[in-house]
Amino acid sequence: MSDETRPGLPEGYEPDKVWKWNTESGGRFANINRPIAGPTHEKVLPVGKHPIQLYSLGTPNGVKVTVMLEELLALGHKDAEYDAWLINIIEGDQFGSGFVDINPNSKIPALIDRSGDEPIRIFESGAMLVHLAERFSEFLPTEPAPRAECLSWTFWQMASAAFLGGGFGHFYAYAPVAIEYAIDRYTMEVKRQLDVLDRNLADKEFICGDNYTIADVAIWPWYGALAKGQLYSSAEYIECHTYKNVNRWADEIARREPVQRGRIVNRTWGEKNLAERHDAGEIDAALVAEPEAAE
Repeated sequence: MSDETRPGLPEGYEPDKVWKWNTESGGRFANINRPIAGPTHEKVLPVGKHPIQLYSLGTPNGVKVTVMLEELLALGHKDAEYDAWLINIIEGDQFGSGFVDINPNSKIPALIDRSGDEPIRIFESGAMLVHLAERFSEFLPTEPAPRAECLSWTFWQMASAAFLGGGFGHFYAYAPVAIEYAIDRYTMEVKRQLDVLDRNLADKEFICGDNYTIADVAIWPWYGALAKGQLYSSAEYIECHTYKNVNRWADEIARREPVQRGRIVNRTWGEKNLAERHDAGEIDAALVAEPEAAE
């Protein structure tokens, strides 16, 4: 802390010398936010019949992985078959002992690859994309320069999304009070990120050029959704329509059939959704199902 005097918000607030956990801090996710790691309860995770076991939720980070798996299946990779189990983060499923055994950070998604002699645990969605791309030799260039470009953009997304979700999304949509400084700070950063993408896509069909890669798979669920006004009801506020190249790219990705399939998995809201996926026919049925009429 600086010695410079500055106003507090709320009025009179000044940080203590040592931070103390206020469990009544408020906000949409206050009941699942805590300053300690580890499980809160014992819970064994289910295991299905397929080589890949995914434990997730249909948020942008979860969508990355289900889209990747559907892309691989569309190319004929049968070993990319997967069971996708729903993790309800509002109920605290991510703090169950089985989930924490896979991901000590207690964030979705978590994945077990059981195709080899020994199961491989993977946490962090970017790590899953790289693992799957390398395992199936798809969507990740092998030549040094294009590979470096692809990985650079993939990890740009991993680093940038915290400002979009944990920064802008939290303070604009979820925080218990509207704080002008926080909203302005993160809005400025998100608009800068959109401009980075828009400039990059000015002369490229996809993020890395002519070929669709894991960089597109990583970035689209966050920034494609943002550009199309599907995150935080913020389209007008951040003028999403002005990022023409991002919108063109987002529309092109959304037209891909594997994307349309993967985006509804582990989703429990919206017109098209599928809480859990254990075979391809379940997605087929969900995509053609008529939405239930509101009572």
